[in-house]
Amino acid sequence: MKASAGGQITIRTAQAKDAPRLAALSGQLAYTATPDEILRRLPRLARDHEHVVFVAEDGSGTVIAWTHAFVCHLLEADPQTEVSVLVVDEARRGNGVGRLLMECVEQWARQKNCWAVRVRSNVTRERAHAFYGRLGYETVKTQRVFRKTLLPRGSGK
Repeated sequence: MKASAGGQITIRTAQAKDAPRLAALSGQLAYTATPDEILRRLPRLARDHEHVVFVAEDGSGTVIAWTHAFVCHLLEADPQTEVSVLVVDEARRGNGVGRLLMECVEQWARQKNCWAVRVRSNVTRERAHAFYGRLGYETVKTQRVFRKTLLPRGSGK
């Protein structure tokens, strides 16, 4: 169990029972994953030792935040961990929960022998930028992200 300014917080790996709450929290960042989609994807990630999904529970057992990180193998660089998402319930932001999750990601990354943790953040999320800066992360690049849809959503089972 870990403590934060907002009370007792427990960090653990995500479980199937968390899917509805993970989807609801995702929606707060405009990520539209449904509980069924998360429930379908989570077991695959749980089996892959190079992915981790951590959740933060408050003292009543409610999931108030979560993050997904993975080892990124590149030809041009040594392995690093990338945080694909970090979301803290809007009502619980600023209480140290995000920091606790990032500390867990960093510890996990060290165990995976990753030389760095990388986070991408939308240019409009200035509060998130300040948060990562306070944790010692520095801006190393500004870029555009391009995507080409190849299959209908939900077909990547």
